[in-house]
Amino acid sequence: MEEMFTLEGLFTVGNLFTLLMLIFLQAVLGFDNLLYISIESKRVAEESRQYVRRVGIGLAILLRIVLLFVVIQAIDMFQEPFAHIHLEGIFSAELSIHALIVLGGGGFILWTAVKEIMHMLSIDDLHHEDSGKPMRSVGSAIGMIVVMNLVFSFDSILSAIALTKVFLVMATAIIFSGVLMMVMADKVATFLERNRMYEVLGLFILFLVGIMLVSEGGHLGEIALAGHHVEPMAKSTFYFSLIILVVVDLAQSRYQKKLDLERKRASGA
Repeated sequence: MEEMFTLEGLFTVGNLFTLLMLIFLQAVLGFDNLLYISIESKRVAEESRQYVRRVGIGLAILLRIVLLFVVIQAIDMFQEPFAHIHLEGIFSAELSIHALIVLGGGGFILWTAVKEIMHMLSIDDLHHEDSGKPMRSVGSAIGMIVVMNLVFSFDSILSAIALTKVFLVMATAIIFSGVLMMVMADKVATFLERNRMYEVLGLFILFLVGIMLVSEGGHLGEIALAGHHVEPMAKSTFYFSLIILVVVDLAQSRYQKKLDLERKRASGA
C-alpha cells in the first residue's frame, strides 16, 4: 500500500503514459456526468447556472481525491457484502457499499430522466417552461452535482487503481479531467440551450445510463428475482445503443427539415 504514495519513480515514461490513459478514461466516462450537470444547472436562475456548474465540479474534484484516498485505504470494505438477504424463490441479495452506491445513483438518474421527459411533454409554452416549475436553490443544485459526480466517479476510481499504484498519478488525472469537465460543462449546456431538440436525446441517454448503473449495481449486489440473477448491461451494448440513439435522432432531424421545407414550398405555391 505504501508504494501508492511514494515519490520514488514518479516521473517515468510509464507513469506519464498511465496519466494520459487515465485522463482519457475520465473524459470518456464523464460524458454522462456532463449531461446530468447541464440538466441540474437548468433548475436554478439563469444568471447562477455557470456558477453552479463550476463550483459543483470544483468541489467534486476535491471530494473525488478524498474518495480516492478512502477507497485505497478501505477497498476491501467497499467490496465486502454487509447485508445478506434470502427470501427463498422470491428475492436474494449480497449487498456491499459499492453495490448500494451504484444502485442508488442509477435509480436516481432514472427518476431524474423520467421526471424531466414527462415535464418536457406536459409543458404548453416552451419559451416560458420554467415559469411554473419550482426553481432549485444554488446550494441544493451544487450539492446534487457533487453527490452525483461522486456516484459517476466511483467506478472510474476503481479502474484507476487497477491501472496504477501511484496515488499522485491518479490524483493528477482527476484534477486534469475535472478542469476539462468544467470547460466542457459550459459548452454542453450552451449547446443544449441553442439546440433544444437535442434535450430529448440527452435525457434518453441519461435514462440509458440509469438502466446500465442499476443493472451493474444489481449484479454487484448479487440480486436475484424469482431465482433469476440480475446481469449487468455490457459496455458494448450500452455504446451500441448510444450510437443508435444518436443516428436515429440525426436522421429524424434531417428528415424533419426536409418535411418543413416541402411544406413551405407547398404553402408558397
